[in-house]
Amino acid sequence: MSSTAPHGALTTTDDVGGAAPYAKRWAAAIVMILAALLDMIDGSIVNTALPSIGKGLSATPAQLEWTVSAYMLGFAAALIIAGHLGDRFGRRKLFLAGVALFALASLAGAVAADPGQLIAARAVQGVSAAVLLPQVLGSFRVMFDGAERGRVFAVYGAIAGVAVAVGVLLGGVLTDWNLFGWGWRTVFAVNLPLAAVVLVLGARWIPEDRRRGRDRIDVGRGRFDVDGGRGRIDVDGGRIDADGGRIDVLGNLFLAAALVAIVLPLVEGRANGWPLWGWLCLAAGLAALLGLVGWESVRGVEHPLLPVGLFAEPAFSAGLLIQLLFYGGMSGFMMVFTIWLQSGQGYTPTQAGVLMVAFSAGAFLSAPMADGMIARFGRTVLVLGALLMVGGFWWLHHATGTAAAFHTGAWPLVPGLVVAGIGLGFLVVPLVNVVLTAVPADLAGGASGIFSTAQQFGGALGVAVIGNVFFSHADGGLRQAITHAGPWAVGAYALCAVLCLALPRRNLTAHPETH
Repeated sequence: MSSTAPHGALTTTDDVGGAAPYAKRWAAAIVMILAALLDMIDGSIVNTALPSIGKGLSATPAQLEWTVSAYMLGFAAALIIAGHLGDRFGRRKLFLAGVALFALASLAGAVAADPGQLIAARAVQGVSAAVLLPQVLGSFRVMFDGAERGRVFAVYGAIAGVAVAVGVLLGGVLTDWNLFGWGWRTVFAVNLPLAAVVLVLGARWIPEDRRRGRDRIDVGRGRFDVDGGRGRIDVDGGRIDADGGRIDVLGNLFLAAALVAIVLPLVEGRANGWPLWGWLCLAAGLAALLGLVGWESVRGVEHPLLPVGLFAEPAFSAGLLIQLLFYGGMSGFMMVFTIWLQSGQGYTPTQAGVLMVAFSAGAFLSAPMADGMIARFGRTVLVLGALLMVGGFWWLHHATGTAAAFHTGAWPLVPGLVVAGIGLGFLVVPLVNVVLTAVPADLAGGASGIFSTAQQFGGALGVAVIGNVFFSHADGGLRQAITHAGPWAVGAYALCAVLCLALPRRNLTAHPETH
C-alpha cells in the first residue's frame, strides 16, 4: 500500500499507512491559539469600554446594545456553515481568511465615525471570528492524536479561561491609557499587530489541509483518488463516487435572517414605542426557526443545521435552554452592570475591569473541579452551579440596590461576583459534555455546533432583554435601572436550576465519537 501527498500537506497518524504526525504541529497550534485570542478577548474587552464608546460616539442605548449584540449575532449566524466550509475547502485557507477579515473589521471599528459604522464593524468581526474558530478546533483534531490531543485542548481551554479576565481588564486599561489620544478606539486597534503576527507565522507553519490535495492510494487492483473532497474508487471495473456532502447555504442564510428577526424588535422596540411591526417581526423569526427544522427534515438535507432528531432528546432540549438562559443572563447583566459602575458610580474603566476580574476568579476556583465532581455526583453539580449563580446575582442585586448614590466601595460587590463565578464553573463548563453523552453519537457533532450557536444567540437575546429593562428605567436614575435589571438575571439562573433536573441523573460515559 502506498500513499503520496502534495508538498506541505498535513499527514497524521490516522492516515493510511500510519505516517508520522506533522512535525511543526505545536508551532502551528500556538499560532492558531493566538488567533483564537482575538475572539476570546473581544468577547469581553468591549464591555468595559462601552460607556466611553457611548460618550465618544453619542450613541443611544439601543446602539450600545447593538455594539454588543452585533458581534454575537454575526458569530451565531456564520458558525455552522464556517465549519462545513473548512471541511470542504481547507481549514488553512479559511483560517487565514478569517484572521485577515477580523483585522480589517477591527480597523474599521477603530476609525468608526458614528455608531452605525461601529455596529457594522462588530458584525463583521463576529462573522470572521466564526470563520476562524472552527478551523482552530478542527485542525487540532487532525494534527494531534492520543495524549497530545488532550494536552493541546487543555492548553486551549486554560488560555480561553484566562482570556476572558484579560479582556475585561484590558478594555479598561486601554481606554484609560488613552494611547495616542485614541481612548476606547485602542480596544479595536490592539487586534491589528496580533493579527499581523498570526498571518505571517500562520502562512509559514500551518499545514495545508490534505483534503484539498489529490491523493492516490493503490490497493491491489483498486484505486482511490481523492480530489477536493470528492472520491472515486475503481475496483475490478466498478466505480463508486463519493461526495463530501452538500453545504446548505440557503438554510444558513435563512437561519441568520431568523436570528436577526428575533433580536431586532427586542433591541429597537422600546425606542419606537413597541410598534406592531416589531411583534410581527419577532413572530416571523420564531416561525422561521420552526420552519427551518421542518424544511430540512422534509428535504432530507444531508447535514441539517437543526437536526429534528436532536430536539426529540429531552436532555438536549433542556441543555439548549440552559445554554440560552445562562449566556443571556450573564451577557445582559454584565453589560448593564459595567454601565452602572462607570456612569452611575464613577468608576474608571480600569477600576471597573479590576472589579470584574472577581467573577473570573470564582470560575478559576471551581472549573478544575467540575469534571471530577460530575463523575461522582452527576447533574447535582449542575443544579448546585445554577443555585450558586442565583445566590451570587441576588447578592449583586441587593448590593446595587443599597449602594451609595455615588461610588460605592468594591467590597460589597466582590462576594456576589465570586460566588456567581464559582457557579459558572460548576454549571456551564461541564454542561456540553453532559448533554452530548445523552444524544446519539451520530448527532453529537451537530449538537455541539448548535450549542455554540446558542451561546452567542443567547448572549444577544440577554443584551436585548435586560438592556431594555435597564434603559427603560434609567430616567429615574441608574440605581433604579440596575435594581430592575437584576431580578431578570436571578430568574434566568433559577430556571437553569429547574431545567438541570431534566438532564441525566448520573454522568454517562462519553461516546468515543464525541471526543
